[in-house]
Amino acid sequence: MKFLDQVKIFIKAGDGGSGSPSFRREKFVEFGGPDGGDGGKGGSVIFISERNLNTLIDYRYQQHFKAQRGENGKKKNQTGKSGEDLFLKVPMGTQVFEEDNKTLIFDFEKENENYVAANGGNGGYGNTRFKSSTNRAPRKFTKGKKGEEFWIWLQLKTIADIGIIGLPNAGKSSLLASITSAKPKIANYRFTTLNPNLGVARYDDKEITLADIPGLIENAHEGVGLGIKFLKHIERCKTLLHLIDVNEEDVLKSYKQVRKELEKYSKKLLEKNEIIVFNKIDLIDSNELIDKKKKFTTKIKKDILTLSTFNRKSVNNLKTKIIKYVS
Repeated sequence: MKFLDQVKIFIKAGDGGSGSPSFRREKFVEFGGPDGGDGGKGGSVIFISERNLNTLIDYRYQQHFKAQRGENGKKKNQTGKSGEDLFLKVPMGTQVFEEDNKTLIFDFEKENENYVAANGGNGGYGNTRFKSSTNRAPRKFTKGKKGEEFWIWLQLKTIADIGIIGLPNAGKSSLLASITSAKPKIANYRFTTLNPNLGVARYDDKEITLADIPGLIENAHEGVGLGIKFLKHIERCKTLLHLIDVNEEDVLKSYKQVRKELEKYSKKLLEKNEIIVFNKIDLIDSNELIDKKKKFTTKIKKDILTLSTFNRKSVNNLKTKIIKYVS
């Protein structure tokens, strides 16, 4: 499935049905009079959030959505049938913006949230409504109100407990695949990950959601590589898992490089909880690993976890720690 995290669409609620100007004309009814019913209400456009969706691709090729119109009123004081509401499904984490793409209207943070984006028009009045002691045979009726219509933007910001960050080829996708059931593309070249991937890790009766985003390189905030636009998918994460390839010549430089790009996007990202993991420890000598950890922790006063995605015990240890850490 292709990934799409921003789209502009047009929505229109149904117009209300017009009232009826009908009169009774049965053969054996001595006093006929007005019997026009009211028009039905137009359908509304309603968004509903779904947990199992993770892209807005459904809105790429169809961009106009219209709810059903209300039926006109009928004779014998019959009210027209209301138009059916149009329900549009969006992933959790979707934000609805006005046409300027800046004014936030609604934010879907939970599953099965409903938001009425466009209200259907009310039905018009039939001529029965205008009958009075001085006007026994009114021919007046009203048309239905127009349903709301406008262009809006949908933006998706992934909801996850942990966001996995790091340089390209640090092993982020391999980590996601090893501790969750996700199946991201894995290859030995930079920018294998082009779009965010989600996975769920389970331990006993607990579960956490992890998001793997494309790698960050120096000057990504200036558009180098894939840029930093995907960082919006970790804005909601409570914790960042910073994965570092321990075989890098200068692991401290690699760490600071990624942190700098986070700062260029939003300083709030630097305030999040951080788990630092040295990855690919199976490719380095144990003494060299100890030396690199020592030099790193003299500058960065944080705990360092280690990982080899080819070692099941190592993966399970990390999985246990991060689940307990988040819990």
